[in-house]
Amino acid sequence: MTPAQAAAAALLTPEAVRERAAELYALGLEDGLQAWHLRPERLDAAADLVAAVVRDRYPDLRVPPHTRWRHLLPDGLSTLALIAARLDQDPAALLRARMDLITLSVLLDAGAGMGWRYIDLETGHCHTRSEGLAMASLAMFARGDFADDGHSLRADAARLAGMTEEALGRGFQAGPDNPLAGLEGRAALLRRLGETMAAAPAVFGQVYPPRPSGLIDGLTAEIAEGALPARAILIALLRHLGPIWPGRAVLEGVELGDCWRHPGIRRADATNGLIPFHKLSQWLAYSLIETLEDSGIRVTGLEALTGLAEYRNGGLFLDMGVIEPRDPALLEAEHAPGDVAIVEWRALTVALLDAIAPRVRARLGLDEAAFPLVRVLEGGTWWAGRRLARERRADGGPPLRIVSDGTVF
Repeated sequence: MTPAQAAAAALLTPEAVRERAAELYALGLEDGLQAWHLRPERLDAAADLVAAVVRDRYPDLRVPPHTRWRHLLPDGLSTLALIAARLDQDPAALLRARMDLITLSVLLDAGAGMGWRYIDLETGHCHTRSEGLAMASLAMFARGDFADDGHSLRADAARLAGMTEEALGRGFQAGPDNPLAGLEGRAALLRRLGETMAAAPAVFGQVYPPRPSGLIDGLTAEIAEGALPARAILIALLRHLGPIWPGRAVLEGVELGDCWRHPGIRRADATNGLIPFHKLSQWLAYSLIETLEDSGIRVTGLEALTGLAEYRNGGLFLDMGVIEPRDPALLEAEHAPGDVAIVEWRALTVALLDAIAPRVRARLGLDEAAFPLVRVLEGGTWWAGRRLARERRADGGPPLRIVSDGTVF
């Protein structure tokens, strides 16, 4: 590996996310950002709100981790029970099915738009946003829509590689009267996932034909002292799923995924100006960790992962005034994910989540071991951001208007 390739590979780590976000945060403390003023003195008020939300949602302070399973449960409980029953309670088969399901559900969870609705055909319940996307993906998986044979509880590479916008739209009940933001991008993402897995059978198909859960066979080599490091899970996802992300930066042949440019990031190597976030990959890592732990596999080092640079966490800090626009018109304009304003906002979100976590713990009387960042998010910052959005905007949307292709937010 050349020095440039090693530098590029280093961007596929949680350390790169945290370190480079902290650099833009430091620039914000000097009032040197292009789009935002940083008001750290308002962070305590934000922590007060988050702690109050935690106590309101979880009076016993027994907060689950912030993973995709929170959107699948409890409404998907009966469907998940049927999945387990169909697999005859085979623990190994159930783990692989759950890994396939959660991978697809996370990758399909990137902002639904304000008008989309999903009706659960079993219960008649109406779901929106992340919860709706979760229930739709669960129903498709349970029907076998992602399996080669059209009925098994799998996500097969060949079936995903042929996924059309029309087929996905049917599963998500999307149409002219029920538009789903980024539908075309989601279908394309699944096709690239299928193609990537088919092209890497040594990674995804060591035991069975290529499927997302094949990743577990390589991860077992990372187990040390009976535990799997959380960092190893994320890095495996970043390295092996890099090709699925559309139109992103490639450096020395390394697919960088959710990685963007900002002039405030300065390096003397090929990574100059680059800042990664890996939002969906970290969301998937957190979700796979819960899946593995539920199956009896111990995961350690959860603190290595970072907070998620997405619009609920970021919206919390904007709505609480911790971040202020230099130009108020910024809040009315539409932005692409690579715009400097969005890159700065996401970087500040990652750094501010690290800053607010100990404040929230202090207010709850908990330490990091009992209340790690993944529980602060769930308790927590994500829900506080959603609550503020509902209070301040009629549609409950984020404070910034972002053009989504269904693969970032």
